[in-house]
Amino acid sequence: MTDDIRIRRAGRGCRKAGRLPIVALAFLLAGGVTGAHAQGTPLSGEPITPVPLDVVTDPARVSLGQRLFSDTRLSGDNSISCSSCHMIARGGADGLRLSRGPQNRVPPTNTPTILNVSLSALLNWNGRNRSLTGQLREVVTNPHIMDGEWPTVLARLRADTALAAEFRGLYPDGITQDSVIDALAEYERSLLTPNAPFDRYLRGEADALSPEAKAGYELFKFYGCVSCHQGVNVGGNMLQAFGIFGSPAAAEGGPDTPGAARDTGISPSEPVFRVPSLRNVAQTAPYFHNGSVQTLPEAIDIMANYQLGRSITPDDIAQIEAFLNSLTGEYQGIPLGDYQP
Repeated sequence: MTDDIRIRRAGRGCRKAGRLPIVALAFLLAGGVTGAHAQGTPLSGEPITPVPLDVVTDPARVSLGQRLFSDTRLSGDNSISCSSCHMIARGGADGLRLSRGPQNRVPPTNTPTILNVSLSALLNWNGRNRSLTGQLREVVTNPHIMDGEWPTVLARLRADTALAAEFRGLYPDGITQDSVIDALAEYERSLLTPNAPFDRYLRGEADALSPEAKAGYELFKFYGCVSCHQGVNVGGNMLQAFGIFGSPAAAEGGPDTPGAARDTGISPSEPVFRVPSLRNVAQTAPYFHNGSVQTLPEAIDIMANYQLGRSITPDDIAQIEAFLNSLTGEYQGIPLGDYQP
């Protein structure tokens, strides 16, 4: 988990419509808009970096964490598990506008993907957690998610003699809150989806992207999308106001919009959210904090209008969508769109 937390203060330097955002201007001046790259020569100086091809984890703890991830005993009423809402075959989410928690409770925000979660510096829509362990500690007791109590959860798990013996083999203190969280976090660290076509392109495979996707990436930089959606996770490392150029329907509640961050100092009138990762975004509809947008073209159009103050053409939207489609990686060597558990 990176500690490089960046808080973007509402993009004030590029508020005027028609003015090229500062980050995009920098790319132009530096010669960043170019499609010519030699085969086999990795690209340098790009604002997005590839997902690592592998990660160092403890296989035994990953295996244990994977089973806990699908264990309903972590929920208050034994009805759901982490995997109920985070499905690998659904891009690490569940495809619902809003998930369903214990006793059919509805959370206030759309379920974000769990894939590549360890590459994000901020977690949750409001960015309140900055570590996997902190997130896991909270999620078990959240009434809208698992609605559990740690003493009850631990008692259930300790009653499973085989599970208790396995824990004792890996953790000196056996089943504790910390050891359960550690195993779950180790599994989540393993959930990387490397080798997306765009990653292969960054590593020097010039033909990994279609001409349309290459053009879409240049537009993504030119329009300034990359000023917030950058880094290895193409997002996930800063907070930003939603609705810089007007108020989209999903932000009509202003700072009181469900799921918005509080007391950030970024905006007194607009809701502030963590900039989501765009990794595997083609697999994780519906979009936005409330799951109100069903398609990528619609999401691109809304973001261009309300975040960048630009009305972009259908052709540009299609090219940017092609670029976003190229961010779909592989899970355990299988293209995520083809993965079946």
